[in-house]
Amino acid sequence: MVFFDCAYQGFASGNAPQDAGAIRMFIEEGHNLALVQSFSKNFGLYGQRVGALSVVTANDAEKAAVESQLKITIRPMYSNPPRHGARIVKTVLSDPRLTNDFIDQCKGMADRINDMRIKLRGTLEEVGSTHSWEHITKQIGMFAYSGLQKDQVLALRDNHHIYCTLDGRISMA
Repeated sequence: MVFFDCAYQGFASGNAPQDAGAIRMFIEEGHNLALVQSFSKNFGLYGQRVGALSVVTANDAEKAAVESQLKITIRPMYSNPPRHGARIVKTVLSDPRLTNDFIDQCKGMADRINDMRIKLRGTLEEVGSTHSWEHITKQIGMFAYSGLQKDQVLALRDNHHIYCTLDGRISMA
């Protein structure tokens, strides 16, 4: 089964429906798949932990079997999941005008992130770095792998109070 993780839909291309193109293609070609989506960042609902798990199955019997197993797994984890954030997402995605506003806002955020990538690369090159930073502007989405090694990340943290993950992953937002 194919598994898609769609955490920042709309922040890659600036168009949420376009970012889901690969998922739609797999479904149209008849593939079964599982999809996890997070709406925490692209809807600005950080504290709400809003997301969805969707599963495309071959038939009703497979659907019933998957649903049964999911219920067995989910039930011990929580009794009543929070609804506030999920209702906000449902309201937005159920209204064409609000959906278009959401898509426009994702485009604005994606453009800002891309501008930050260009500025970061440009600044690093302007100050004389001899390292190639081309990968920063070739990547897409909210995060970037800087290419920094663990010892470089630790030096940034210890000497300049600049923080990122030990593998050099940085937020471009």
